[in-house]
Amino acid sequence: MSTSSGMHTRSISRRNFIKAAAVAGYSALLTPSFGQTAGGGKLNIKLGLDNFSVRALGWKAPALIEYAASLKTDSLFITDLDAFESFEQKYLSGLKSKAADAGLQIHVGTWSICPTSKAFKKNWGTAEGHLALGIRVARALGSPVIRVVLGTGKDRETEGGIEARIDDTVKVCRALRSQAMDAGVKIAVENHAGDMQSWELVNLIEQAGKEYVGANIDSGNAAWTFEDPLSNLEILAPYVLTSSLRDSAIWEYSDGAKVQWTAMGDGIVDFKTYFERFATLCPGVPVHIESISGFPHDVPYLKSDFWKLFPKARASDLAKFVALAKKGKAIAPFKAPPGKDRQQAEKDYQKAEIEKSLLYCKSIGLGLKA
Repeated sequence: MSTSSGMHTRSISRRNFIKAAAVAGYSALLTPSFGQTAGGGKLNIKLGLDNFSVRALGWKAPALIEYAASLKTDSLFITDLDAFESFEQKYLSGLKSKAADAGLQIHVGTWSICPTSKAFKKNWGTAEGHLALGIRVARALGSPVIRVVLGTGKDRETEGGIEARIDDTVKVCRALRSQAMDAGVKIAVENHAGDMQSWELVNLIEQAGKEYVGANIDSGNAAWTFEDPLSNLEILAPYVLTSSLRDSAIWEYSDGAKVQWTAMGDGIVDFKTYFERFATLCPGVPVHIESISGFPHDVPYLKSDFWKLFPKARASDLAKFVALAKKGKAIAPFKAPPGKDRQQAEKDYQKAEIEKSLLYCKSIGLGLKA
């Protein structure tokens, strides 16, 4: 485990590492990392939603376009190929026209392209075939990106760890380099569900080639890998092509910290500052909100086994995360109201969370239609 101060792993114990991080975290509470909070002015940032926000409704692409238009968003991120009823050119061209008529930009995404990931599915064939299909669909819809993922935090437990899975993902990207370049579609790899910290994703992008590979930044997933979302933004910003963002509640518990994703404005992340920096660092990139609220995730950094999954972790990352956890308060998970059908309650909850999130973002200056 390395540290930003140059301190060698052998010279400090795990307990001292945590103690040092906590002390640094307290000082981080006193000094803002990235300047003052935004003053509430209009930001030149497109605002949209990620369709996973309303996954319980099972909507296909036409209904998603209508919903995004009804919310007066600028963009729609369809991150699931299953949302398309056909991959025929006529169908996709029709969707492109429907979105254009609604004043919507479309970004397209799909799932794992790492053939050795525990998250990889064979429903789209080989990893290379899957990515090729994604590129074709993105091109047909006018999306400048095809969002993909490596996998999840479970891949850190596999033989060779996350570095081996990064190598395998890079190989797939390289195999489709010419196709992506010819199509004018960039591959946007997400920091996803605990798989990679920001600097690890940067390594993947640099190895593959940043002329056609970049990042889909996810602020909620940053917290799952004990990163302060603002620090995650600063590191990934030069590579960001698109986004899937949400707020997070973070609080301490006996083994470390818990993270529960929330609607925008309901968590601990200073999104006024975040979006001020985003506007400066990621010009032209749309903000897509992907609200996945209602359940806690453990980050047990006080347990020794946790660090086997992060052998090259940096004390500076943990310090900032601990600072957030010390400021945070526990919140209750989502539960369906008594007597209400669970499935319908989930649908209502997901719609309420994304709509609340979009209103919050508009209130702090996001969106070109707001």
